[in-house]
Amino acid sequence: MESEFAKPYFKELANFLHSEYENKTIFPKKSLVFSAFTTDLNAIKVVILGQDPYHTPGAAEGLAFSVPSSQPISPSLVNIYKEIDNDIGQHVNPTGSLRNWQKQGVLLLNTVLTVEAHKPKSHSGKGWEIFTTATIEYLNHERPHLVFILWGRDARNKKSLIDTSKHLILESPHPSPLSAYAGFFGSKPFSKCNNFLRENGVDEIVW
Repeated sequence: MESEFAKPYFKELANFLHSEYENKTIFPKKSLVFSAFTTDLNAIKVVILGQDPYHTPGAAEGLAFSVPSSQPISPSLVNIYKEIDNDIGQHVNPTGSLRNWQKQGVLLLNTVLTVEAHKPKSHSGKGWEIFTTATIEYLNHERPHLVFILWGRDARNKKSLIDTSKHLILESPHPSPLSAYAGFFGSKPFSKCNNFLRENGVDEIVW
């Protein structure tokens, strides 16, 4: 993915972010923006695609839907845990940190990797979408038998990038309290994901 950094769109994005971090409150902090990419892309089993980082202080840590263990569990993640419990049994994470999932090969990727405080989607259309599209295209081409979990409209817009002859797409409305009852609850993505992994000889995720 380093080749993306040299492209004109990313240079424009970098200039924009430099100004934003200098003059506004931006989440996550700079050192955490690429936290999702500390996951080895060549060991990925599952891609969970979200929208953009949490826009409240202390919540964003560079992993989609994850919050630091010291912070309250977000409403969206509360609903994710409820769906795990209803789908496959008790979830194992005692806090809102999803680093346990990351260690198992789950890429927790937002379509946009930064946000201005208290202004959701404020960094949409600045170039991040191009970068995350390139990430998905790389994974689609280079990795076999991935599960792509697409929650919400922004994530579902990436569906056309994925080859369904070798990968599984699981999509639903966003787990936010605003939309979870519109089809997220009852979608059973966690059991469907593990069934697909098992059928393809891949270790299941301990959710």
